[in-house]
This record gives sequence, C-alpha cells and structure tokens, in this order.
Amino acid sequence: MSPFILNAIHKAARAATAALLLAGLAGPAQAQDKDSLSMQQLLSEVRQGRTRDAQDNARREAEFKADAARQDALINDAERQIAALEARSAQLETTFNANEIKVEEARRRRDERLGALKELFGHLTGAAGDLRARFSGSITTSQYPDRQAFLEQLIAKMNDDTDLPTVEEIEQLWFELHREMTESGRVVKYPAQVGTQSGREIVRIGLFNLVSDGEYLAYDSDTRSVSVLARQPDGYTGGAEDLQATTAGFTPVGIDPTGAAGGSYLKALIDTPTLVERWHQGRTVGYLITLVGILGLAVAAWRFAALSALTGKVKRQQASNSAGDDNPLGRVLLAGEAHANDDVETLELKLGEAIIKERPAIMRGLPLIKIIAMVAPLMGLLGTVTGMIIVFQAITIYGAGDPKAMAGGISSALVTTVLGLVVAIPMLLLHTLLYGRARTILHVLEEQTAGLVAERAGR
Repeated sequence: MSPFILNAIHKAARAATAALLLAGLAGPAQAQDKDSLSMQQLLSEVRQGRTRDAQDNARREAEFKADAARQDALINDAERQIAALEARSAQLETTFNANEIKVEEARRRRDERLGALKELFGHLTGAAGDLRARFSGSITTSQYPDRQAFLEQLIAKMNDDTDLPTVEEIEQLWFELHREMTESGRVVKYPAQVGTQSGREIVRIGLFNLVSDGEYLAYDSDTRSVSVLARQPDGYTGGAEDLQATTAGFTPVGIDPTGAAGGSYLKALIDTPTLVERWHQGRTVGYLITLVGILGLAVAAWRFAALSALTGKVKRQQASNSAGDDNPLGRVLLAGEAHANDDVETLELKLGEAIIKERPAIMRGLPLIKIIAMVAPLMGLLGTVTGMIIVFQAITIYGAGDPKAMAGGISSALVTTVLGLVVAIPMLLLHTLLYGRARTILHVLEEQTAGLVAERAGR
C-alpha cells in the first residue's frame, strides 16, 4: 500500500476518535442542564404552595373572628331577651296575685249576697239544664230558636263562681217553661226554613207533629233543622193538607203521639210497605203466582160468559116447541127425534151419548181453574221455603244480632204464601160457582132426556 493511502487512513481514524470524545463530553453536560431546570421548577412550586397556604390560613382566621363576633352578639341578644322575660314574668306574677285577691273578694261578696239562696240557685241550675235538654228535642224550638242561646248563657252564668243571674233572667226562665206548656196544646202556623227553602209556612200540632203543604216534616234535634220526610205516611197526608187550609173549627188529622223528633209510630207507618211493595217482595215466585192468578181469572171470566150464554139458550129452548142445533138441549132433543121410533133402550143410549158429547163443551176450562186453585198455595209455600233459606243463610253469615232485620226477611218470605192464598181462595170460589152453573145445564139435559125416555116407554 502506498504511504499516501496509509497517511489518509491514519488521519481518518484520528478524526473519528476526536469526534467520539467530543460526543461523550457533550452528553453529560446536557443531562446536567436538564436536572438544574427541574429543581428550579420544584422550588418555584413550593414557594407558590406556601403562599396559597398562608392566604387560606388568613381567610380562615378572618372567618373565625367574624363568627366569634356574631356569636357574641347572639349571646348578648339572648341575655337581653331573658332579662325582659324575667321582668315580664315578675309583672305577670304580680298581676296574678292581685287578680286572685280580687277573685277571692268577689267570691266573698257573692257568698254574702247569696246567703240562704244557694239551694234555690242550685234548683234553678238543675231546672235550666232539664229545660235545655227538653227544648233541644222539642219541635217548638223551630218556632222559637233563640231560647236555646238564652238557656246556654243562663246556665253558664249560674255555674260561674263570681256571677249571678238577674231577676229578669230568672223570670225569663219561668216564662219559657210556662210557654212550653202552653204551646203543647196549640195548633199554630208560622214561617220557617224547611230544608233549603226558607219562609215556608209550617203548621205545628202541639208538641206532636209539623206539617206543611200536606206533607209531614221531621225535626232534627242535633242540627235544629226541619226537613220533609223522605216518605210520607200513606193515607194521612190529606188531613194535614186540610188542616193547613182551614182557619177555624175542627179538622181530623193524624198525629204521632210519640212526637216528630224520632216518633216511633210515624216511623212505623212510613216503613210499612205498600201493597205494590209487598207484591215485589215475592220476587220471581210471587210474579209467577200473579201470572197464574191472572190466567185463572181470565179463564173464569171466559167460562162465566160462556155458561151464562148457554144457560140463556137452554132456557129459550125449553120455552120453544121446536128443537134447534144452536144449544146443547136442542141438539139432545134432535138426537131424540132422530131415534123416536127405536126401542126404549136404544133411545136411552142415544140420548146418553148426546149428553156425553155436550158435556166437554159445558165443563171446558173448569179443570184448569181447579188446578190453579190447588197449585197456587203450593207455589206460595215454595216461595216461603226458598225465602226462609235465604234468611237462614244471612243469619249464618251475619248472625242474628238484629231481630228487626231477621223479622223483615221472614215477613218477605211469607209474602208468597199470602199471594198463593189470595189466588187460591178466589179460584176455588169461582170454580165452585162455575161448576154449579155447568151442573145446572147438565141437569136440565138429563131431566129432558129422562122425560123423553119416559114418554117413549109409556106409548
């Protein structure tokens, strides 16, 4: 190799070695610069954190001082209120003691004024209480409503330890008692509020009943109000209407002696079902019995008209000399004439046959009436038994604690029996009547045929 090339190689190697050394020196220097920068940042952040903590501590200290000042103000305010209340309590205690002295003095003066009248005022208090209870349930209160307030005030005054009723109030108590006795025998008219209608004219019959426009009224002692009865007693409203229209004389009118305020007799009349309501209590079986009864009456009317017409035709035939085919007797006579030349036995048989042919038309419908008369009571018994079953089932579920409810159920169950008898009895009478008419016609036919046979046998 030439010296020139070797020299170049040595130069290149020295240059590469120098570059590597420079790179190794440059690397530690850069790392040192980066570490110095991180420490500066950390120091700065520590300084800033200390500054923020100092500011927070200062703010908290200021808030604490402000709270302490407010608490001191509240404590001072509470101490002032306590002092004021203590002063008020002392003042009220002084006033209470003074009032007790006044009350004792008033009681002493009251006892001195009463003297021997204590027993009398005790009786007056009892009489006023009894009169208040009586007035609360009396229908006269609807005419004199202000007396209740007077009695309440009087009783309150008489029960007071420091007050006494005046002579005028005692006289008023006597007057109210006397007026109640007087009003018990009077019939008067006066306007009052009935339900929502004000100024309606009411007729008060003593202490018994209130009526208006032909309607009986009810007085409620709890609300002290007057209202029309939800249901009027059947058959009695006419007298009430006549009483309100009359101005003098005597007028018959029904009254409840037990009174309008909870009168038991009037309530019993109101609760008494009408005939239509009784009929509806029979329910399905009752409706069927009614239907059967109507059918029986229709058949009876039809047969009554038919038998009456046949009876008239038979009588006209008896008065006629020629036989006609428009009536049973005429047809029997025509049968006799057709066999007039036969022997007696044949004639008798032919006439008997003719009567037998006429018998179904004459007796038509009567067996049905008889069956209805027999079946109607059985249907009524069926309705009663089913109704009693329902009643006993209700007793099993709800018990027998209410005798009225149980009696009402039994009464409803017996309605079907009544309906059955109501249908059966007329049907039996009608059957007897119609059967008698039919037997009369058949007797005429048998009598005429017997005459024909006797006449033929005598030839």
